[in-house]
Amino acid sequence: MWLLAVSLPLVPVIVVMVTLYRDALAAFCRDLVLQTAAFPWRTPKACVRSTHNFVFITCTHGNPESVLEAFHLYARTRPTLSLGPRKGEILDEVVRQVAPTRVLELGTHCGYSSVRILRLLPPAGRLLTVEQDTVTAEAGEEVILVAGFKHSQFQLLTYPSADAIAHLRTHLGAGLLELVLMDHDVGQYLSDLQALEREELLAPGCVLLFNNAHPPVADALLGYVGSRPERYTIRQQDHGLLELRCPLLAAPTPLQPS
Repeated sequence: MWLLAVSLPLVPVIVVMVTLYRDALAAFCRDLVLQTAAFPWRTPKACVRSTHNFVFITCTHGNPESVLEAFHLYARTRPTLSLGPRKGEILDEVVRQVAPTRVLELGTHCGYSSVRILRLLPPAGRLLTVEQDTVTAEAGEEVILVAGFKHSQFQLLTYPSADAIAHLRTHLGAGLLELVLMDHDVGQYLSDLQALEREELLAPGCVLLFNNAHPPVADALLGYVGSRPERYTIRQQDHGLLELRCPLLAAPTPLQPS
């Protein structure tokens, strides 16, 4: 009863406030609903579709920088699978330093990292990007094309990462990988790295970047590369982005049984 007695005098005030600020209140409610719908309990495919649709209608087609800005704008209020600007700047720096002609990306997602890489590749550079899920692959490929890149500059492979690596020779010819970005399943990072070693696909001086490679999820990978200082130099681990570099001159060390 006391609660009712206290709240009754506030009713006229509430009515007046709602009347005066109904437009602002309606906008707030819309934003709240949209943000609630975008929370992490949404499925990855839902995030992919939502991100793709936003980027597609927001960006200036044919402009890679506009595509990246659309991703950043989307990520301000919604969860996204893209690498993001902070890690993206690290990726940019590596691409500029290496100037690779052959790049492998495991985990295309919506095409964010693909666009970041492609816009900095030298004229002879080519990106092989791998995405297991066909729906996600289609969305990512469309974003890459919307950014203005052509199929002569990239190829999207819709296989599990292990299968894609096993068939990379078909796509690389005599070339070797000079830059590898792994941004898929952290649990696959070590086995995929070992597969690249077995296939001898890593060029001398190759740089490998692993997203979200932090303990405890990446303990197996970190233990493996840490025990092989003759093969890999750990250059940095910033914001969960691990960077490894292969020796420039030494021949690859044969893969030892684990």
